[in-house]
Amino acid sequence: MASKFDASASAFPSRRTILKTVGVGAISLAGMPFLAACTGGSGPSAAGSASSGLTFGSGSSDDVPKRAYQALTDAFTAKTGKTVTTNVVPHNDFQNKINSYLQGSPDDAFTWFAGYRMQYYAGKGLLAPIDDVWQTIGGNYSDALKKASTGPDGKMYFVPNYNYPWGFFYRKSLWAEKGYQVPETFDALKALATKMKADGIIPIGFADKDGWPAMGTFDYINMRLNGYQFHVDLCAHKESWDQQKVTAVFDTWKALLPFQDPAALGQTWQDAAKALEAKKTGMYLLGSFVTQQFTDPAVLNDIDFFAFPEIAMEGKDSVEAPIDGLLLSKKGGDNKAARDFLAFLGTPEAQDAYAKVDNSNIATAKGADTSKFTPLNKKCADTIAGAKNISQFFDRDALPAMANNVMIPALQSFIKDGTVDVKNLEAQAKNLYAAQ
Repeated sequence: MASKFDASASAFPSRRTILKTVGVGAISLAGMPFLAACTGGSGPSAAGSASSGLTFGSGSSDDVPKRAYQALTDAFTAKTGKTVTTNVVPHNDFQNKINSYLQGSPDDAFTWFAGYRMQYYAGKGLLAPIDDVWQTIGGNYSDALKKASTGPDGKMYFVPNYNYPWGFFYRKSLWAEKGYQVPETFDALKALATKMKADGIIPIGFADKDGWPAMGTFDYINMRLNGYQFHVDLCAHKESWDQQKVTAVFDTWKALLPFQDPAALGQTWQDAAKALEAKKTGMYLLGSFVTQQFTDPAVLNDIDFFAFPEIAMEGKDSVEAPIDGLLLSKKGGDNKAARDFLAFLGTPEAQDAYAKVDNSNIATAKGADTSKFTPLNKKCADTIAGAKNISQFFDRDALPAMANNVMIPALQSFIKDGTVDVKNLEAQAKNLYAAQ
């Protein structure tokens, strides 16, 4: 999840993911200039060049997703006899070095994200198209997921594994004890936050040390005020930043600043999850992956969530539900085992293997097992299914340089003092998008 950038950030800046950050990873990047150096002494192609196996680069370094991908690769090996050499890299390092990684000696397959961030690297010729794989798995996906997996040249590049909605998560027992009610409007949200603050609780858990989480608040207020299409067009710079519609987003957000955790800029999303678990905060706007942090079953069963309340023009029609999955590097495209691995991911069998370990997300393949869905899983799935528009999150929908080099510092500055210079945002956007 996003902390700073690749050395070549001005041209190919890094990205956030939205998911699972720093945790474990058998590999440390300390002192290593390129992420590709983390794949082992002989380089990533050693195992991947043989048809009997492949290398797999994973930025899913937190314990739960790391074990879930291990279950997935184990299932693939058991089914095919083909080995997978997995190279786990701390999440922020993985995404922040992605350009150097792809231009160096990348693994055959690797974890990444749908939408613009996939299309950007496909357009640079750093990914292998997988139209043949989609001929096999296409029937397992909706048209929307197929569109999100398509490159700028019309070829297929991405295989979705899961997606997950963003919303406000909370402890049901705390809310029952205090008599809190789910807010349906922004005014009701502010009134609830005021009551929580009076009760001695930090109303809204917040963490932006890594830069990307605040984008979720920006996206939702923007979509609730200005609509989904404006969000998409602003990300593509078809709309300007120095207009009243953008100013209104920040003006509206200012009403929440007094209720958001004042320690946000020094906290990771995991820190804020712990505060929610401890009932120090009343609610927390994040993706459903937040539940990976709740290892106590009693706590997990006490978690619920609600959609970002309506503000103006579109009610609650749009939801942030980023899609995560796998890509092939350009080198990996020559490895049949790697193509077989992506084809396997596009099956209910593979996604069920993953979900048995990590059930914080919603499998994307048709036919995936939903019989063990918790009430929270079902609510997440229904929220996605009922949305008229699904956004990918700002740093997936926008130019990488705009997201990381411009928006992260701008949002962190706004969180700190409540000010933002939209004319400066527009000037930087003009330069960056014109350079593409």
